[in-house]
Amino acid sequence: MKKTNLLTLACVMVSQVVFAGGILTNANQSAQYVRMLSRNASLDIDAVYYNPAGLVRLENGYHFSLNNQSIFQNRTIENLYPLLNESTYEGGLTVPVFPSAFAVYKKDRLALSFGFGVNAGGGTAEYKTGLPSFEIPFSALPSLITGLGVPTPNYAADLYFKGSSVFLGFQANASYEISEVISASVGFRYLDAVNKYDGHIRDILINPQHPQVNPLGGFIPAPDFFTAIGQNNYAALTSDKEVEVKQKGTGYTPILGLNIKPGDRLNIGMKYEFRTKLEMTNETEVDGTGEFPDGDKFRNDIPAILMAGIDYKLFDNFHVSCSFNNYFDKGANWDGKENEVKENLYELMLGMEYQLSDITKISAGFMHSETGVGRGYQTDISYSLSSNSVGFGMQFKVNDRFDLDLGGLYTAYQDGYKEISYPGIGTFKEMYDKTNLAFTIGVSYHLYK
Repeated sequence: MKKTNLLTLACVMVSQVVFAGGILTNANQSAQYVRMLSRNASLDIDAVYYNPAGLVRLENGYHFSLNNQSIFQNRTIENLYPLLNESTYEGGLTVPVFPSAFAVYKKDRLALSFGFGVNAGGGTAEYKTGLPSFEIPFSALPSLITGLGVPTPNYAADLYFKGSSVFLGFQANASYEISEVISASVGFRYLDAVNKYDGHIRDILINPQHPQVNPLGGFIPAPDFFTAIGQNNYAALTSDKEVEVKQKGTGYTPILGLNIKPGDRLNIGMKYEFRTKLEMTNETEVDGTGEFPDGDKFRNDIPAILMAGIDYKLFDNFHVSCSFNNYFDKGANWDGKENEVKENLYELMLGMEYQLSDITKISAGFMHSETGVGRGYQTDISYSLSSNSVGFGMQFKVNDRFDLDLGGLYTAYQDGYKEISYPGIGTFKEMYDKTNLAFTIGVSYHLYK
């Protein structure tokens, strides 16, 4: 019957990645990424994020880019616990505005750049009917009350949770051409993180078929029932709970980059982002659970990341690219949650781009993401699944200064599950699945000198 930790568990989910990347990191930072996926050796303006050392290959002058993605996510959770009213729970996440922006000043061997993006979180999730972990404690009410001598066939509860999470990143880089082949970069990112939670557990109702307790046989409040039969402890446990909490934190990420261009057709890009130490602090307005003391702190680090990529021009109008990302999840501090990570998450990406005409390029890409979490990590609120993604799109060169990028991407996740033991009931599977769909538009402007 314990439920004071349910809203606590719910609050960790909103900082999870909403699209592509590691468990917490959003790697989808440009329209070019969505339409091609492999960008770690980019020599375009989105190299501000993916390959900052390669920015010295841009033409002299100022370069600007503004991008937006609209992201739609479906989540399905099925729990085979036999006392639930329903075994399947459907949820969704809609992110109509997911922006990023880049600016570069290039002069001869030096490039200075700035980037902005949503590096983690970025969405608002609303669960109108709760999740298995919300409902399972109440699903035992009929059998519990029947065991007290009052035949009870049914229960109901009003479960609601809404959470939003936005981790805004502001990145600055300095890139320098060491030789005709090698260039390097150094940079940092300032991360401003905000989580907001609004949730409640209300109106826990039972339907005892016992004329002395409920002559009409309709639903009655569980607290009133337990008070009537002298079970004050259960009455307190089934009372309404409300939560309204904001959590804030800031962090800094050092970034190093290296670009190697041994010839006109081949380019190699590498970047290492150090771990971002991120400590979040509760700013609590309402806490009916006692789980969110105002001013309490917890760790929610962004893991270190190693990114590498190769671009090769097979023909003058056709090039291919491959990229690799490794997220050092095992080295992050998630207040113990990282102990359930068995291997670091990694991504493998392939992309290609074809110059269809003087003004049009078309592109496509594929990505496989392999999670390394153990089954002990998975919950209905926070789970990590391996996935496969396909991206496609095109670029229109409107004129010598202005480019337009359009793209779409679909991600299918591999089913995951865990087995949960419920004392006195048995062991049952809980299964997880989700899909992502995204559309993007990006505009770039070049002021050459």
